[in-house]
Amino acid sequence: MMDQRTALGEAQGRRARGAVGVLFLTNGMALGLWSALIPGVKQGLALSEGRLGIALLAMAIGALVAMPLTGVLVARFGSAMVGRCAALVFFAVLPLPVIAPSLPLLVAALIVLGGANGVLDVAMNAHGVLVEGRLGRPVMSSFHGMFSLGGLIGAGVGGGLLVWAGGPALALGLACVAALAVLAGWGRLLPASADIGSHAGAGFALPRRGTLVLGLLAFAVLMSEGAMLDWSAVHLRESLGAGAALGGAGYAAFSAAMAVGRFSGDALRRRLGSVVLTRGGGVIAAVGLGAGLMVGTPGAMIAGFACAGIGFANMVPVLFGAAGRVPGAAPATSITAVATLGYAGFLVGPPLIGAVAEATRLGQALGLAVLAGLLVALAAGVTRVADGDGKGA
Repeated sequence: MMDQRTALGEAQGRRARGAVGVLFLTNGMALGLWSALIPGVKQGLALSEGRLGIALLAMAIGALVAMPLTGVLVARFGSAMVGRCAALVFFAVLPLPVIAPSLPLLVAALIVLGGANGVLDVAMNAHGVLVEGRLGRPVMSSFHGMFSLGGLIGAGVGGGLLVWAGGPALALGLACVAALAVLAGWGRLLPASADIGSHAGAGFALPRRGTLVLGLLAFAVLMSEGAMLDWSAVHLRESLGAGAALGGAGYAAFSAAMAVGRFSGDALRRRLGSVVLTRGGGVIAAVGLGAGLMVGTPGAMIAGFACAGIGFANMVPVLFGAAGRVPGAAPATSITAVATLGYAGFLVGPPLIGAVAEATRLGQALGLAVLAGLLVALAAGVTRVADGDGKGA
């Protein structure tokens, strides 16, 4: 009887892992497709880099307003229910920014989209932590790898959908229908109510001395990821003259490299240690992206985005792992503080790049991601605690 219960629990855990993976995958697909469509939205509304940055800031505002409320929803209804509902809302409102006829309506649409994506992001990560605990082995890197794979698919097919479907709104609508169909089939595999109460006490936590540096590094890394999402296609098409079919190639290369890095990250971390893995990633991201910006051709820039993807791939899992092992601090509280600063960077990064691009050039503004890679490489020693035994020092 005990063996049967154990087997049943393992089977349920595998199904739950698959369901959460699909949530990450479809969310990445949608954001990757949005990345490929941003240049068309910018051109259709005749927006400057600064005005586009303001519009993208509206998406960040929507997420920042919604994220603190997610903890209350998860504690009451469970992360499975909140994740499913948030996914449905997210894909339902995804076409709105593409069909917005004016800047004010674009801003309003991005506020709604940002809020839905913020709730979905927190809920699926919270449920991922729950599934990881039940399986008794680390799986969070694979979830984030699925997100990167989704970004690759979304950005990679974005240009083709634009040509085949006859317009961005129709292309996005078709993608949303496909994503909803996938979620309808997999959403039932998430535990419906068993996780209610598992996140009691979850909430916002201010970073303390032991987690502040980790949080600032997470801010820099996720700021760079946000910049790749929202500005890679614009830089390729408008700054470097790439065609529409190559518009999404930069983020596709970034996502592909990040997916490879994340799916292999656990093995590399066991072999090299967190410090070497993090420092090496920072150097690869800084040198590769910097070289692409200096050469200034579409091919070199796509290669630079790929270097950024492989370099930044495992930084967030390592930083979260280090936060969970900070001496004298509760793991959940430390991880929450680091994650909060990190996701703030993801949201603030795109409008910050837009503001710097308005004052200089977009290529120079993307140099902030190069500086982020150098910063992480220099401060990689703080991640030593993630290994517990000091490996990689």
